[in-house]
Amino acid sequence: LVDAFFPYIWSLYLDEAITPAVETFQKTGELQTDYSKLYSFGYTYLAFLIAQVTGVFVFIWYAGKIRHTVIYDLRKEMFEKLQKLSFSYYDRSAIGWLISRITSDTDRVTEVISWGTLDLVWGVFTILSCFGIMAFYNWKLMLIVLFSMPVLALLSVHMRRKILAYSREARRINSEMTAYFNEHVHGIEVNKVSAQEDNAALGYSEKSQKMRRASYRAAFFSAMLAPLVMIIGASVAGLIIFFGGQSVLTDNGLTIGMLAAFISYATLVYGPIHELTNFYASAQGAVSAGERVFSLLREPVEMADEPGMPDFDDITGEVQFLNVDFHYVVDQKVLKNFNLHIRPGESIALVGPTGEGKSTIASLIARFYQPRGGAVLIDGVDYRRRTLHSLRRQMGIILQTPHVFSGTILDNIRYGDFDATEARVAETLRIIGADDLIPRLNEQVGESGGNLSSGEKQLISFARVIVKNPKILIMDEATSSVDTLAEAKIQKGIEQLISGRTSIIIAHRLSTIRNCDRILVIRAGEIIEAGSHQELVAQKGQYYRLYTHQSREALPS
Repeated sequence: LVDAFFPYIWSLYLDEAITPAVETFQKTGELQTDYSKLYSFGYTYLAFLIAQVTGVFVFIWYAGKIRHTVIYDLRKEMFEKLQKLSFSYYDRSAIGWLISRITSDTDRVTEVISWGTLDLVWGVFTILSCFGIMAFYNWKLMLIVLFSMPVLALLSVHMRRKILAYSREARRINSEMTAYFNEHVHGIEVNKVSAQEDNAALGYSEKSQKMRRASYRAAFFSAMLAPLVMIIGASVAGLIIFFGGQSVLTDNGLTIGMLAAFISYATLVYGPIHELTNFYASAQGAVSAGERVFSLLREPVEMADEPGMPDFDDITGEVQFLNVDFHYVVDQKVLKNFNLHIRPGESIALVGPTGEGKSTIASLIARFYQPRGGAVLIDGVDYRRRTLHSLRRQMGIILQTPHVFSGTILDNIRYGDFDATEARVAETLRIIGADDLIPRLNEQVGESGGNLSSGEKQLISFARVIVKNPKILIMDEATSSVDTLAEAKIQKGIEQLISGRTSIIIAHRLSTIRNCDRILVIRAGEIIEAGSHQELVAQKGQYYRLYTHQSREALPS
């Protein structure tokens, strides 16, 4: 509204202060100026200028506040939701897709909610104010401006669609380039060993060329839009000057000040129209982004605790599978009527070929997934009748691929128990034979443990679980990423780790599970052999064949 009054003030200044002085000078040859009017208009202009500056400050500050508040709340809620979603959701969702939802999509949504909404309000009020004052001055001249609006709007919408389409294509190609870059940087050793550096560079160059073409087209249409708007604006201004000038010369109710203000309003109104077309284009993209954001927020949590659900007390570690059915894909059962009883403190090893259900059994115990049929009991209670957190805090899991967070080695080990002292952490490292890490406890590991070897990451995973002191321990190919020497170092630590606690160990290296209380051979989701190492070797069945095969491979040639 303040913007719309500036031309009006100038028209009054011209008509009531400047024009009378000029007319008097023409008649008498003397310059007579009413300084009181000049001061009055000066003070009025200053007041409106202060109001405009204040309004701009409030507008920008409030829009920024809205944007950062909304983006903070959205990202916080999305991250919290991601922490609650089950592994089945991550199985069907690419990490890159999730990152885009929580970064670029939230940016686009909040941009429209904050700046877009305020621009919309500003644009509508400015347009209505300008057209209202122009109609008050001369409704016929106002129609000239009004009839140009649909042309400008249609042109802007058409050009914005072109710009949006090519910009979207450029973003899509940019995502492909990012994935390609990430893949080939991580696989740089393979590229070099295979002598494929030139081909890799060529592939990136081709994608870069496609992105450049799309970006150039978006820039071309963006560059065309402003001159076309200027042509329309100049044409309208010319018509106003022509017809308005005639009205002034014929003394037909239009003054010099009113004509000058009219031209200003005709020019001023194009800015909001341009912003509204921008809002329309941005809103289209934001609607799609918003649908993706809220589809994540609406995703049902499969393992949500019911209100008032009791916790597990201190468990003994007894685990039972009762007629458990499970599948990842419908009609492709991994487990069918599966039954298993693990006594408190018993160590169980699961062996067998890849893809036969070993990791699925471990994942069901950890409640990464839930049975499709039957039940998993912990201490005789269906674990779906107790809170998930109370189960997980008494469970330690060492995965095949270790993960290390940014921070120090000490921080990462304390992730198992934030109250663990540095002395306790050091003792834990001694237990698993990782004495070399003790002097480096306060060393930064880098992003995702980039400064550590795979073996060091796994040793940290072991220490993290030992510090936690869980009642149930799950080790899924935990020594696969360490060399034979490192494995020998931590084998004693593993024996101490599983002593006295329920342990489920998945291993391809059968030498690491010889001392387990029971070894289960899994085939097609069923237990085909069970017994101690000595018993299974004596049976000369599947386990015996696996063991003797590995023993031969271990012999020097």
